[in-house]
Amino acid sequence: MAGHIGIVACSAEGASLCYRTICTEGEGLFGPHGHPEVSMHTPPFQDYMACIYKDDWKGVAELMLGSAQKLAAIGADFVICPDNTIHQALPHIEARLPVPWLHIADAVGAEAASRGFRKIGLTGTRWLVDSTVYPQAYVRPTPAERAEINRFIMDELVKGVRSPQAIAYFQNVIGSLKDQGCEAVVLGCTEIPLIIDDGNSALPTLDSTRLLARAALKRAAS
Repeated sequence: MAGHIGIVACSAEGASLCYRTICTEGEGLFGPHGHPEVSMHTPPFQDYMACIYKDDWKGVAELMLGSAQKLAAIGADFVICPDNTIHQALPHIEARLPVPWLHIADAVGAEAASRGFRKIGLTGTRWLVDSTVYPQAYVRPTPAERAEINRFIMDELVKGVRSPQAIAYFQNVIGSLKDQGCEAVVLGCTEIPLIIDDGNSALPTLDSTRLLARAALKRAAS
């Protein structure tokens, strides 16, 4: 029997893309129309953001733990979280998790290693890029670029808005990362793949949303 995947959701756009990927790509492992059992829980997004704006990462962690506990209670065998930013709160609750948690940066790192990428750029919210969720060796955008990327994410992408201005800005930042010698770029906000992919990026992309979904499918199949 396939494992039951629990999704600890934060923002709707990233979580829904992860969910769709699990369901649509499940056929590759489970046959026609097949995918594992999937459950999702999310508190109000404003609860997360109230903590994040205050740098209350312990508060963020408790919200994550609450979702994990509810998912475990209805049978999830393990959980994933399609939100890079809040992973920085995970160490606060790891010892209390009721089921295993697949870390999104591990899924991205495994893909980068398998493809032989050595110098990697990182895009995402300012909270993520300033954090240690991803290795410090990853190349970060400038502070000004981080602020503008964050604005596009929070004002547009998490609300489902996909403007030409956002696409162009991300393309310019990725182009700058390429100029600095990067061989690939992490799409480290789970909404970025809604507007950037290998087709319009100057660098090969490491799509954290879909890579996490695929890691969950493999775990469920095993």
